[in-house]
Order: sequence, then structure tokens, then C-alpha cells
Amino acid sequence: MIQYLLQVSAASRPPDSSFWYFPVGIQLIFALFLVGFIMVVTHLLGPKRNTSDKLENFSSGIATHGDARHPMAIKYFLVAILFVLFDVEVIFFYPYAVNFKGLGWDGFLAVLMFVGFFLAGFVYIIKKGALEWED
Repeated sequence: MIQYLLQVSAASRPPDSSFWYFPVGIQLIFALFLVGFIMVVTHLLGPKRNTSDKLENFSSGIATHGDARHPMAIKYFLVAILFVLFDVEVIFFYPYAVNFKGLGWDGFLAVLMFVGFFLAGFVYIIKKGALEWED
């Protein structure tokens, strides 16, 4: 019955009508209701034992010492930035791999040039000693 009504009303609706968003709205309302319901039920049924261990700050098993405001070695940040830089450069290989045959020799030469720049940057980083960890 519902399928018949949807077919009849769909035939009379233009494709850009907001009618087509109705199922998405129903799903969104259902998802919000389900999340709210689960949060309320777990809050009501869950155990409520506040011990001193639970109320203590999480420290990942490492004993804390000193203040959190002391300067940190720049090497951590440098390695993180270099990782992001080279990781993003590697992502650019994916479109080339997908269109390998369609790009032909021009694409191959462009990728060789890209790899050359990539390796030049890596050699520069090695020469500058950015990855050496002597404290």
C-alpha cells in the first residue's frame, strides 16, 4: 500500500521537489531519537559508583612530574609536520595510479618530475639533519 502511494505521488512530483528528501528526514529523525533513547537508557540503567580511582585524572599509567608548561623539544613538531607533508605528497600518487594508461608519456614524465621534487626535498631534510635525534 505504501509503495503504491509513493509510486503515485512520485509520478506527479518533479525531480527537484523537496518530496524526495522526505525519506532522508525520516531517517535523520529516527537516528536522533535512537541516539537520545540509548543515552537516556544507559544513564538510567548504568552503575553509579564514583570511586576515588574513577574521579582521578587519566594519566596513562605514567607518573606525573613537574608542570605541564615546560618547553618541549621542537623535534617532535618538526617530525609531525614532515610526516604530514610527505604523507600528503604520497596521496598525489593515487590519481596517477588510477589513470596510468590514460595519461601516457606526458603523465609519466610529470610523475617523474614530481618524484624528483619529492626526493630533492627529502635529501634536503636529511642534509639539514632534521631527523637526527641527539638530545
